[in-house]
Amino acid sequence: MPFCSGQNHSPSASETLLAGPLKQPRDDDAFDEVPFDLPAEVPPAPRPGGIAARAAALAGAAPARGRDGGYLAGLNPEQREAVETLDGPLLVLAGAGTGKTRVLTTRIAHILSLGRAWPSQILAVTFTNKAAREMKERVGAMVGEQVEGMPWLGTFHSIGVRMLRRHAELVGLKSGFTILDTDDQIRLLKQLLQAENIDEKRWPARLLANTIDGWKNRGLTPEQVPAGEGATFANGRGQALYAAYQARLKALNAVDFGDLLLEGIRLLRENPDVLAEYHRRFRYILVDEYQDTNVAQYLWLRLLAQGSKNVCCVGDDDQSIYGWRGAEVDNILRFESDFPGAKVIRLERNYRSTGHILGAAAHLIAHNEGRLGKTLFSEGELGEKVTVTGAWDSQEEARAIGEEIEDLQRHGHSLAQVAILVRASFQMREFEDRFVTLGLNYRVIGGPRFYERAEIRDALAYLRVIASPADDLAFERIVNVPKRGLGDAALRQLHDHARIAGVPLLESARQLVASEELKPKVRLALRDLVASFDRWTGQMAQLPQGELAEIVLDESGYTEMWQKDRSADAAGRLENLKELVRSMEPFENLTGFLEHISLVMDADGSGAGEAVSIMTLHSAKGLEFDTVFLPGWEEGLFPHQRALDEQGRAGLEEERRLAYVGLTRARRLAKVFFASNRRIHGLWQSSVPSRFLDELPEAHVEVTESKGGSGWGGGQGAGRYGYGPSRFDQAETFSSSYSTPGWQRAQAARNAGSGFSESGRSNFGGGGYSGGRGRTIEGQLVAKSTGAESAFAIGERVFHQKFGYGEVTAAEGNKLTVQFDKAGEKRVVDSFLARA
Repeated sequence: MPFCSGQNHSPSASETLLAGPLKQPRDDDAFDEVPFDLPAEVPPAPRPGGIAARAAALAGAAPARGRDGGYLAGLNPEQREAVETLDGPLLVLAGAGTGKTRVLTTRIAHILSLGRAWPSQILAVTFTNKAAREMKERVGAMVGEQVEGMPWLGTFHSIGVRMLRRHAELVGLKSGFTILDTDDQIRLLKQLLQAENIDEKRWPARLLANTIDGWKNRGLTPEQVPAGEGATFANGRGQALYAAYQARLKALNAVDFGDLLLEGIRLLRENPDVLAEYHRRFRYILVDEYQDTNVAQYLWLRLLAQGSKNVCCVGDDDQSIYGWRGAEVDNILRFESDFPGAKVIRLERNYRSTGHILGAAAHLIAHNEGRLGKTLFSEGELGEKVTVTGAWDSQEEARAIGEEIEDLQRHGHSLAQVAILVRASFQMREFEDRFVTLGLNYRVIGGPRFYERAEIRDALAYLRVIASPADDLAFERIVNVPKRGLGDAALRQLHDHARIAGVPLLESARQLVASEELKPKVRLALRDLVASFDRWTGQMAQLPQGELAEIVLDESGYTEMWQKDRSADAAGRLENLKELVRSMEPFENLTGFLEHISLVMDADGSGAGEAVSIMTLHSAKGLEFDTVFLPGWEEGLFPHQRALDEQGRAGLEEERRLAYVGLTRARRLAKVFFASNRRIHGLWQSSVPSRFLDELPEAHVEVTESKGGSGWGGGQGAGRYGYGPSRFDQAETFSSSYSTPGWQRAQAARNAGSGFSESGRSNFGGGGYSGGRGRTIEGQLVAKSTGAESAFAIGERVFHQKFGYGEVTAAEGNKLTVQFDKAGEKRVVDSFLARA
């Protein structure tokens, strides 16, 4: 029976409320309640220079001290103009490292010191509690205890909940409503799907939660969801499920995080008297990181800003990198049309990075069309040029970066001022392994270390049980992952029998399966699991450990579990699992690999003391370091193929903004790396250098040689690729997927010096940049073909190990465009092709 939408609905037995108490708000800082009653009419602010203002100053209020060395001292002309422009709408375009936080906090202090508004008449909105606390501390240092009277300085959600508490009845709630966290939300949606007889395995509750959250981020109520979008879940039932979910929330006197703004928009739209009250209240509105606002936040702000019109938004359209979670860069791009007569002030004077870094970043971001435009500059030294380095593969890339960090450390560089910024989290594994080998201390920012991630621990638990069937901790971790119907009761039975019989849990399961002590469904699930482990253990001696790991993850249903998960991080978890399988290749057997993992996990990489920071580019926003390494600048990885496929040009421009953010994290040194080859889905593939490299300016960039060794001669590199001591003279012994006629032609061309140096790396000389935006690194750098002319002719039939048969339709050096019979049109390097 469907859930009723009525407020007074009395649930039946099949429609019970959530099992267990609902959790209270998660963040005390975000949802603290300060008793504050708005008066019916807000008194006017003291007249600037009038009796009240002068008396307040004598009574201890902070004076306007700017012209005699106070808080305005030290501001550059653009910053000061932004602080002193108090009337009307203002957009402050603040580039990276230009002092936007100082402008925001000084502006608040200026408003208070001039008596233009009381602390309670300023609405200041940030995105994080940390930013709100920092703003409050800075303002307090300038104007004293006045800042304690600013109840409307906080995050969107903290201010939204404050408003809803005061007017809850107007949106069908009671003031003591509960805020559901994600776990409670999923539990409620599961009950809803069960009551509607919808298969939760086919249509996961988490997918529905993400869908609803997306609608709320766009300010859409159930009635406003476009018909086509509502049809995407459960065969067209998405919109009805959203409506039923909202009705259940009201029946529970609860909201989720999306409602804190969605219900706030409804409150202000449907109650003109409440909106007018806030218009009188807020004389000044200030918004930080405006480029990161989503549609709901934008609508909420627009409603509140219709009052005094004194709205100041600070942001950087070139740093809008959160489109994947709902941010709309168009919000900042259309500010002038949203607020007619708005003034725009550009902060372009950078206090963080050297001239070469800023020049490279500015030239790169200039390729974006969707931007308001500004050019960062520095009055400091030019510093060292941004370096671009090519490595043979990801292992050489990690070796090279490790050696450069060691060299920096020998010259007195602090490890705490070194960061490695990756596009995808799976890239971290190579660096973590390398740093453990070198004994370099490191910390992972914004998430656990690679081998500590939940999906990696789960996969390792399966492998540990195969290698050591008596490993009860590992067995207990994955006995019901993915879900097999083996709950706490079944696990207790396993433990009890294991203790009595004196056997490990896996053996306990084997014995219980042969008895009648378990329920039929539990016994069947446990029998299948035991049989699987017996089969995998038998395969351990017959199969390479990487292949065995793939079989285990597939047959256990673990890979499928993440494939069906529609959460934002599911794709990253699958990439991490592929990277785990790839990392097993150099080891002789599974036991050796697990021993290596134990050493890595035991190593002190926690970051005690000085440590290199490893993080994704998204996590790096707002941070800065003396030296920044930027690995993995290759097509498909950066820009990420998923962004290009799903969003087209908009996705490409956001990826370019991400590259801009990465470069501008560096104060003194920025070092870009790419690998010519990466293993993808078990096969080595040639990686095309990122198009962003060819958008960097020659004047600010230097192409350097890798310090990590070629990866061809001797050692692990030679063993992996099948080469002996010489780099190219034994190409005929190569035994991997590279051993095609095209590969052998490429080796011959390289030996003849066709575009390659003696070290086996590409030389990046060549003609000028033809993109129409000015010269680039040593001409066309690496985005153009670096190999000899291809021996394949247009129209010739070819074969590719991954894409199958096809026909060459175009050629550019050794890069061919091939129309494959089944895979469609692809651009490939000719060394991976054979004549059909």
